[in-house]
Amino acid sequence: AGRELRSFRERRRPERKPLSVERTKGSEMLFGIAPCSLALSQSRRDLFRLFLKQSGGSRRLVMSELVLQAAARGIPVHHVRRRELDALCRGQVHQGVCLEATPLRFKSLEEAEKPDLGDEESPNRQLIWLVLEQIQDPMNLGALLRSAYFLGVDRVVTSQRNSCPLTPTVSKASSGAMEVFDVYSTDDLRSFLKAKAAEGWEVVGTVSQPEDAENVPVISCSEFRWNKPVIIVIGSEGDGLSLETQLLCHRMLAIPPGRALHPGIESLNVSVAAGILLHSICSQKLKRGD
Repeated sequence: AGRELRSFRERRRPERKPLSVERTKGSEMLFGIAPCSLALSQSRRDLFRLFLKQSGGSRRLVMSELVLQAAARGIPVHHVRRRELDALCRGQVHQGVCLEATPLRFKSLEEAEKPDLGDEESPNRQLIWLVLEQIQDPMNLGALLRSAYFLGVDRVVTSQRNSCPLTPTVSKASSGAMEVFDVYSTDDLRSFLKAKAAEGWEVVGTVSQPEDAENVPVISCSEFRWNKPVIIVIGSEGDGLSLETQLLCHRMLAIPPGRALHPGIESLNVSVAAGILLHSICSQKLKRGD
């Protein structure tokens, strides 16, 4: 009898129609607390609507802060059910928050050359740029941006060809670092590296196994020392650095393994390897100071 009564009540309960969201033309859906909060606090995107999960529970304070941020910028707030948020971000981990906004684009290198010239001409200025050649996985790109931002990299430059764009998934994987950290792009990576080398920068590549490097000296990242502006070049997930890019490097860095490795697991994930390399290099910068 009890089951029949519950069944009768469930049949009588009206089905609530899911929220129908007609997206603003050219917009995308950010998701996750950190990306949405940082996007709200910056002026880098046009923002349209904030969607929050009803009954925030343990995140009630965070949700209240997001509402205040949205109100300060005049952005409408919609309280919706979890399944509606799931639909808005296509099942990604949204933490109860989605934000409709315009996409972020890569910046061109020309946009930032002039403001940095004063710093670059300073004799005591140590600069480190991270260059990414054909990173295609958005989770890897996000993790790379997060590490670069945290460790103090001055600029990130990607190759335009065969590289992942700055998507909401990248922003979430970067824990929102993408929302505050400019990312640049070049359609001619080799000319860019040649030009920086001619300006006195050291171009340093990365390789998982020393025997993979072509006619370029390879050293352990722990042995690397630098006293002038340096560019660290990271290659794609599958193939690493292209041969043409390797030959433009002054040196190659490798991370020595801690044991004899079985075939097939002889390398690290690209974002993990980059984090180790950047920490090793940036820690020298922190010790010496600018």
